[in-house]
Amino acid sequence: MNNKIHSIRFPFAIDNGFGKLAEETDYDRHVVQMIKQVLFTNPGERINRPDFGCGIRKMVFAPNSEVSANLSQVMINQSLEKWLGTVIEVNEVKMDNIEEKLEIKIVYLLRANQERKYLNLEVTL
Repeated sequence: MNNKIHSIRFPFAIDNGFGKLAEETDYDRHVVQMIKQVLFTNPGERINRPDFGCGIRKMVFAPNSEVSANLSQVMINQSLEKWLGTVIEVNEVKMDNIEEKLEIKIVYLLRANQERKYLNLEVTL
């Protein structure tokens, strides 16, 4: 598979060399950027898609319990399946709530080339 694409980079930026929107040309990094957009966007934040997003940052304030971790895992799975289900297949989501941060580990399959990928994120206050 050709891993070259042309997409606006997330987070939004200006390319210093050309003075135009920064582009993402690597497919794998583009998918990671899309996953981050889904996870870190709060529902209601996008005008034309009020149900878009997972709002994972609010879980930093949830009680540190197994129930909260399980709820977060379900929220992540459902959001990624709904918004990126044609691009990735989520195999596993693990959450650890350690003091004031969340550690999120996601194992997913890129549908385009059937390649297994891992994404580790840390969410802090």
